[in-house]
Parts: sequence; structure tokens; C-alpha cells
Amino acid sequence: MGRKLDPTRKEKRGPGRKARKQRGAEVELARFLPPGKLGLVRPGAASRRPKEKHAVKAAGQTPRGRSGFSDGNSKWLAPAKAKKIPSKGNNVELSSDGEVEEGSWEMEEEDGSSEEMVDDYGASSSEEEELLPIEKAALKQKSDRGGLSEDDSEEEEEEEVVEEASKQKMGQKEEESLDLQLNLDIDEQFKLPTNEQIEREDILFIFFLPAEPPDLHIIHQRIKGNMEVLQDFVVKREEGRTRQEYLALLRRDMAAYYSYSDFLLMKLMDIFPLPELINFLEANEVPRPVTIRTNTLKTRRRDLAQALINRGVNLDPLGKWSKTGLVIYDSSVPIGATPEYLAGHYMLQGASSLLPVMALAPQENERILDMCCAPGGKTSYIAQLMKNTGMILANDSNAERLRSVVGNLHRLGVTNAVVSNCDGRQFPKVCSCLLWGVLGGFDRVLLDAPCSGTGVISKDPAVKTNKDEKDILRCAHLQKELILSAIDSVNAASETGGYIVYCTCSIMVEENEWVVDYALKKRNVRLVATGLDFGKEGFTRFKDRRFHPSLKSTRRFYPHTHNMDGFFVAKFKKFSNAIPQAQKEPAVEAATPSAVPDTVMEPQLKKKKLEGSKVDKEQKPPQPALKKRRSLQAQRRPLKA
Repeated sequence: MGRKLDPTRKEKRGPGRKARKQRGAEVELARFLPPGKLGLVRPGAASRRPKEKHAVKAAGQTPRGRSGFSDGNSKWLAPAKAKKIPSKGNNVELSSDGEVEEGSWEMEEEDGSSEEMVDDYGASSSEEEELLPIEKAALKQKSDRGGLSEDDSEEEEEEEVVEEASKQKMGQKEEESLDLQLNLDIDEQFKLPTNEQIEREDILFIFFLPAEPPDLHIIHQRIKGNMEVLQDFVVKREEGRTRQEYLALLRRDMAAYYSYSDFLLMKLMDIFPLPELINFLEANEVPRPVTIRTNTLKTRRRDLAQALINRGVNLDPLGKWSKTGLVIYDSSVPIGATPEYLAGHYMLQGASSLLPVMALAPQENERILDMCCAPGGKTSYIAQLMKNTGMILANDSNAERLRSVVGNLHRLGVTNAVVSNCDGRQFPKVCSCLLWGVLGGFDRVLLDAPCSGTGVISKDPAVKTNKDEKDILRCAHLQKELILSAIDSVNAASETGGYIVYCTCSIMVEENEWVVDYALKKRNVRLVATGLDFGKEGFTRFKDRRFHPSLKSTRRFYPHTHNMDGFFVAKFKKFSNAIPQAQKEPAVEAATPSAVPDTVMEPQLKKKKLEGSKVDKEQKPPQPALKKRRSLQAQRRPLKA
């Protein structure tokens, strides 16, 4: 077990610093002292001194650095006498009864223990010759205290340090509270800047942009104050100011702070309430998390997750709504170049792009059309859900983008897809023989229409400034043509299908609800539930427009609420292959009443007009009869002479 320590063999020099603070420790330590020692030595004084000083004295030599000089300066230089510092602290001595009496901690220096103290660098240190002026002042202050012991002074020093720290903390808290109070005062006293101040800021921004950029902190504080006023406008507004002035300033400040165009900010302010608009703008400044989709044609999500974790990837399941998605937080290897990726075990795909395929819900052995398929993520997900059965027609109008589609389909092991390069607007006309003659129409169609990209600003910040109203209307016109073409490609008589899913990565109403409402009017389709448990309902009214009430079944997804790219999803059910024709003029129908079948119902307005004309004819007799009656009455009257 080891050698036992015999305390009688080792000479005790005194208690340590910790032992001195404990009451009664000196009594226990005194029992182990040899009988020749009647006192305890303070560890900071004689116990740590080197053993050379007294030996030099006994030999009659002058200690180094203390007294006497060997050179010629000894005639006029005299060594300074060290001042005696009174001992501080309670002295402890042993009485004849073995009890400890209060005495001095310091023993009188014996012949063998009186030595000079040497520092770590080998230089001798006298008590007062080598002290700095500040150290001398500290010693003088300690000597003035007199009655206080060393332990008490140390405790007091510690208490002073603690008090100073607490005072500093309190001072910081007071400064913070003052800053908060100042901020509150600024917010409460928010006032609109004058026109001169605004013009001055514009001039500085235009002419001195490289040297003096706008102060974003001031702009941010102004946005906050403006928002608070607009939320409680009646109480906090400035007298003589209108709401339009506050909104104009807010739009100007947000355009400068977040770098948006004035047109896009006006559109966003029409869609979102003001507090939600700020959250949307802030979410667009942060990238969305990286997500991958497990390819169940080759592996399972559990096995893929374990393989990626072994490679140093930090991941989690995407959510309860997805059985194949994984979200990647960080990775020590490139996530797009792992052996698992090259083997086709997963596909890099955004979380929002999984939603349209889930809404489409393809079944096995069906005929599916992906009208705008590039880069192939949704097409491969459809093949995965169909388990490589049936047939998928992957179409895209851009031949360059089809290369990535072919590469991804080969890598992921998709074998039931046919790739085509055709304009989606002309697809039913160009492929009419193949579509209806051979295939008999598609069971389901997925249309991920090209859009302005206002839902993916975090990926493409250029959308903030390079989109205007012409771009939005141009995209909306193209989307209307594509959705009619997609509806015409579906067979309403399909036993399992007859569904169309329309989706965009835009949040503009012109590209979403407006297009869907147009399709409801032009084709024999109706909206059905998407099957997605989350997401916000689509608009049924927007500004002065009124849409079909069934648009509540559409779904909108936003980056600030769902932590995914902005997306819109709508699902149609086609109930007739006939294309509604424009109604004919009522004059043509009245001219040939026998040719119109009895089953055709006339509009209510036409019926009212016809009934009114019949009543008028019954009330008013024909004009020739009136003329005959008047002529007969004139003949019967006698002529006056």
C-alpha cells in the first residue's frame, strides 16, 4: 500500500494558509511539533527563506546586497537599516500543560534558520531596498491598521474585490437600463423626418455612397418606431400626419435596409400584414436548411442516415409529414460527393419540392406526365412512389436542362421514365396521336410552372431588384397557357386518376390564385384537398378581386412560418373531357328555335326578357285593328252642315 508518513520525523514549520483560517487547526498541528520548538513559524516569512544569510554572518562576511561594499563606493555609501515590521497575527505558544497559548506565529530566528530570501531569478530581495514605491505605500497602509491580523486583511481584500465586482455589475445594469429607457423614449417619441432630412439622406446616398453609406442602425430603429406607430395609429400618430405618409416612409426604409425594389415591396405589403412582413424579409436573409430525399428504390432512410453519420454528417429526420426526407445541419464531407450520393442512395432536394409529389399521390401502373421536369427531383420521386411501375413522361422545353434529368434518372435507378423535349403549351396538339390514340390520356399531370421566384429569394437574392410588373404578368400569362394544356392532357375517365397538381415557387397572387381561378372558369375542373396537413389557405379575395370560394383548399408555404422555400400547391379533379364553348348570342337562338334541343336551358335573363315581351303583346292590341275601329266610328257620326 506504500510507506506510512511518520509526522515525528519531519519537522513542522507551521500551518499553511488554509489551515490558519480554520479554528482549532493550530492545536492539532502543535501536537506534531518536536519538544524543542515552542512556537510556529509563519510560512510566508522564515520558512521560505534560503539558508545562506546566517551562514555568511557567522563567517564574518558581508551578505550580498545588504551591508558593505567591495569597490571604492564604500567610503560614501552606507547600507540602509531594515525597519522592523511588527508581527501581525495571533501568536501561539505551548504551555507546560500542553495547551496552546496565544503568542506570535513568528519564531525568533535561530542561527540556522535566519537566512536571506532569494527570488526565482536568483536575486536577493531585502525587505525594503528593492520595493517599488507603490509597494512601500501598501506596507505603510498595512502597518497603520495595526490591530488587524493578516488573515483578516486578506479576507477584507477579498471582500473589497467582491464589492468592486458587484459595483461594476450594478453599474453595467444601470447603464443598460438607461440605454433601454433611452430607446423606449426614442420609440415613444418617434416622429416622421421632414422632407429636408429625407432629401439630404437621398443626396448623401446618391453622391457619397462609396464614402458615407447610410446608417443602417438608424434606419432599423426608425423601422421599429414606425411599426409601433402603425400598429396603434390612432394613439401614437403625429398630429397632422396621415397613414400614407408613415407607410411611404416605412417602404422607403425597408427598401434601403433589405435592398428590395419599391415595386416588390409594394406587392409584399399587399400580401402580408406589417409584423409578418418583417419576419418574411428577415427569413429571406437566412439560407434554408439543406435537405435530402432518400431513394427507397435502393436503400432505406435508416440505413442511409447511419451511413452518413459514420462519415461525420450531423442530420435529423425532416419531419413527421415526410417519410423519406433528412435535414443536414453540418457535414465534414461534401454532401454532394459522398459514395452514397454517387451510388444514387439520395437526392439533394428542397423540402418544399417534396410537397407537390405528395399532393399528386401517384399510384402504381399509372401514366404520369411531368410537364416541366428539370432537374428531375420530382420525376424521380414519382418513380420512387410508383416503385418503377407504369410510365412517366418527363418533358421540358429546355434541351440543356434535360441533360441533368437524364443523369439523375440513371444515377437513381429510374427505369420507367421517358424523356421528351417539347413545348408544354403545344403538348396536347403535337402529341395528340400518341396521347389519345396510343396512351388514351394521362391519369395524372404534375405542372411545376416557371415563375418569378419570389419564394426562393434566399437562394437567388437578385430577385429583390430585377423583377417588375411586366415580368410578373408575363409569367402569369405563360402559366395560364400551361395549366390549360395540362388539363387537356388528362383523361377524366381514368379509373384511378384524373388529377392535376399545379405548383409554383412564387408567392405572388397573380401567379397562383389568379391562374387557378382562370382554369376553373375555362375548363371542367374543380379544386380538391391537397392532402397536406400543414400550410396556409389560399386567398379567396385579394384587394378588389374575388376568387372562387374553393380556393381555400389550396396551400401556401412561407419561409418564416414553415422554414422552407415559399411555395404554392393546388390540386384539380377533371370531371369532363369536353371543353366548354363560349355562349352564342341570343338573337341567333331566337331565329332558329326548332334547332335548339329541349335539354338546353336558356339563361334566366333571356327568360325574363321573353316573358316581358309576351305581356306587352297581350296588353297592347295590334295597330291595324285600332285604325279600323276609328274609321268606323267616323263614318257613323252625322256630318255638320
